[in-house]
Amino acid sequence: MQERKFVINAVIIAIGLIYVIRLFFLQVLDSSYKIEAEINAIEKVVDYPYRGLIYDRHGDLLVFNTPVFDITVVTKEFKLTDTLLFCQRFGISKEEFITKMKDIKNPLKNRGYSRNKPQTLFKQLSLEDFAHVQDYMNDYPGLYTQARTIRSYSYPSAANALGYIGEISPKALEKQKDGYYKQGDYIGISGIELFYENELRGRRGVKYIMKDVHGVQKGSYRGGAYDTISAPGENLTSTIDIKLQQYGELLLQNKIGSVVAIEPSTGEILSFISSPSYDPNFLTGRKFSENYVTLEKDPYKPLFNRPLMAMYPPGSIFKLAQAAIALEEGVITDHSRFPCDKSLVNCHEHPSPQDLRGAIQWSCNPYFYMVFKKMISQDKNPNKFKDTEANFDVWRNHMLTFGFGQKMLVDLPNTKSGNIPSNAYYDRVYGDLHWKFSTIYSLSIGQGEINVVPIQMANMAALIANKGWYITPHLIRSIGKDKHILEEYKNRHVTSVDPKHFQPVIDGMEQVVLAGTASWLKIKDIEICGKTGTAENPHGDDHSVYIAFAPKDNPKIAIAVYVENAGFGAMTAAPIAHLMIEKYLKDTITRPPLEKMVLDKNLLHKVKTKP
Repeated sequence: MQERKFVINAVIIAIGLIYVIRLFFLQVLDSSYKIEAEINAIEKVVDYPYRGLIYDRHGDLLVFNTPVFDITVVTKEFKLTDTLLFCQRFGISKEEFITKMKDIKNPLKNRGYSRNKPQTLFKQLSLEDFAHVQDYMNDYPGLYTQARTIRSYSYPSAANALGYIGEISPKALEKQKDGYYKQGDYIGISGIELFYENELRGRRGVKYIMKDVHGVQKGSYRGGAYDTISAPGENLTSTIDIKLQQYGELLLQNKIGSVVAIEPSTGEILSFISSPSYDPNFLTGRKFSENYVTLEKDPYKPLFNRPLMAMYPPGSIFKLAQAAIALEEGVITDHSRFPCDKSLVNCHEHPSPQDLRGAIQWSCNPYFYMVFKKMISQDKNPNKFKDTEANFDVWRNHMLTFGFGQKMLVDLPNTKSGNIPSNAYYDRVYGDLHWKFSTIYSLSIGQGEINVVPIQMANMAALIANKGWYITPHLIRSIGKDKHILEEYKNRHVTSVDPKHFQPVIDGMEQVVLAGTASWLKIKDIEICGKTGTAENPHGDDHSVYIAFAPKDNPKIAIAVYVENAGFGAMTAAPIAHLMIEKYLKDTITRPPLEKMVLDKNLLHKVKTKP
């Protein structure tokens, strides 16, 4: 009996000791439970970092941050005795306020709703607007302030390159892998803002603030021991020359099209113009949604990023690639001559016959018809259909090394690949071994099934200027304090054409400006090599196309201009290109009448738009 009593007492003492040790551990050594107990009296405040700034290539500030304030509400704490007075003070109608509160409490519209957590009531109040309501905040328990920043733009330019930020969508929230974003956070949605989101966003911090029973802040919790400091995003230096960008946008006003200018030796994009466009400040602040809808409904589609997404037939500028590939394949020499036989394909009047340089100078369609025919129909195989397919594959593989028919991996999202048709495509359309040169001859002059995007056209100009190589075009030249650049924008891409075959092409392009289809546009003291193009448009007037680079030796700028419904390349696209080249190389314009002629053209009325 005594033993049983001893055992029971021992068990009781042991259990007691376990509880004492556990309580000592929880209360003295481990503060997590205490923190949990205190958490209801602590406000967690997210410290949003400053988003990285964006500069132009010369250090001019393009994108910066402006402070704004969100007013949040914790519905469990929020009490109103005079709704009308509240609405008057905060500049909102009673009906709007009631709707807002219903939406906040509706879990179908607000997935992150909790009556214990702050919910956004008023977004992005400016400093001035916040000053008007700041004194009223203490009158309403449950109202809190969240400081943020929004993007602001120094110039009303380059919107399609810079992009914009906005509130993260539910779909994007679900797709994120690192769990960084919460509902209500802002994120890059397009342009540089999206592509370099990870570099620009920085790292958010958290502050824990103690409150009394009335919700009044009493200072940092535990002296800030659990706070984390936010880190600003990295600044970006872009490749854009903002003065050239603004000038190009001026020349392209009242026109639909695009301009892309590149520094050939680096692949840096000097100007990136989509027209019509919009002031990037239009998509900032409290009216973002309203303004976005306005832009989205605009029949001229200012949100459509034409340099990357508009796919066009290239027209006669494609003859330059045809010439280089034909020389590589040995089906012609630079001295090969063909008469301008208009029974083959239509052409304008010019001296005939021409060699390769002259054919480029005068943009002779029959010449390049014959060049393409010699490339595709070589009689290497007695079966003419198999011969066509084999030679077509060789031709297409060359074209792919020029950057055509695939996405140009520029540092912007949503790039289109254009189209260089394949054997498989023609087999589907016409049947295997049922097509030949006469089926596809329109490819010879950049028509038919060929489509390119303007960034590919500008890249071809840079590639020819470099005699057969290019660096992928890009919009950011350095990131952060260490000035690094993404690795893919350092590497050369070399075409399958020997560099020596580009010299006759370049000579022909020089003759285009000196004595050919663009001779009226030559500029004193600047050797410009160019090529005009007129792309057929089945829906209206033809499109005006031009590519060029300058100077001929050690080129500093390569440019592509595409203007919809503007007719001959020499009449609209070429003047824009030459004016921009002069502006960039000489920082002046020597022919104001030419500039006036371009500015006076209003081509928007030629474009059919839906009502």
